[in-house]
Amino acid sequence: MIRHVLFIKFQADASAEAISTCFNNFESIKDKISGIESVEWGTNVSKEGRNKDFTHCVFMSFVDDAALEHYIPHPEHEALKAQLGPILEDIIVFDYAI
Repeated sequence: MIRHVLFIKFQADASAEAISTCFNNFESIKDKISGIESVEWGTNVSKEGRNKDFTHCVFMSFVDDAALEHYIPHPEHEALKAQLGPILEDIIVFDYAI
């Protein structure tokens, strides 16, 4: 299994509607691309103040490395990136094997 973790910092002027659309798209991508076991997301609630202004996280689980490799160039993933790009200030992508 592969975990695909995104830490997201949105632009200050990103609308709540655009952010909501983005996360709805993340939630629905599991049904569009085979090999994705789960998708969850949330906003930072840490009291430690060490999030470096990253406000959201997406946590995806893939059945294996091949599934992640299939996802990366997939047209649905490209569409998701195109929607996210205009409201994105910064992102960290971190993958690890279980």
